[in-house]
Amino acid sequence: MQSEIVTYTADGLTMRSHLFYEAGAGPRPGVLIFPEAFGLGEHEKSRARRLAELGYVSLACDLHGELRSCQDLEEVRNMLGPLRADVSRIRSRAAGGFDALKARPEVDPFRIAAIGFCFGGSMALELARSGAHLAGAAGFHSNLSTTATGDAKNIKCRISIYTGADDPAVPLEQRTAFEKEMREAGVNWRMTIYGGVVHSFTNPDADRRGRPELARYDTAADTHSWRDMCQLFEEIFTVT
Repeated sequence: MQSEIVTYTADGLTMRSHLFYEAGAGPRPGVLIFPEAFGLGEHEKSRARRLAELGYVSLACDLHGELRSCQDLEEVRNMLGPLRADVSRIRSRAAGGFDALKARPEVDPFRIAAIGFCFGGSMALELARSGAHLAGAAGFHSNLSTTATGDAKNIKCRISIYTGADDPAVPLEQRTAFEKEMREAGVNWRMTIYGGVVHSFTNPDADRRGRPELARYDTAADTHSWRDMCQLFEEIFTVT
């Protein structure tokens, strides 16, 4: 497997993202992987490697610039607050990764999807709401709200959401509002809800935080959501 650091500028930051792909001829579909709020870590890079093994060119994207990561929840909230208040900044960071991946010679620029975990899922959704020419976007335990609900009309791709029924970060009211947003904009979307599942269900490291009522890994939900996402990719583009 080939890997390298791809550097680009987005939202005034120097981003250093990890690119993975198997050597092969011809441009292939690309997948953006946006990370949890803490910043790019091994969880997202491992998913990028798995996607590369399936034949995609994957870019695990930096979030905070210079590969900065932060594990302090209060500091993370302070870092994300200005972004949540201004979706143009979220979109700028997501678009930086999109443009960098699209420019790669290994990638078919017309066959790119975006996925994200936690805040990264919000990034994938905002990239889609911006009107970016994505083939698909998927969010795992992602915040579904936006300050620009009217922009859903710009979505050109299929949307898949995977969320826990008991996730305190994505309550029923938020899911209902998202459904209304997607329906009114005529988006091709689907949402899978896992009973008894909370936040960060795809990340085994979630258990280390010792707050199982808030964040907890769930093997069944992780396995099912990943398999369903792979099926989505098979439907939206064919790997050669």
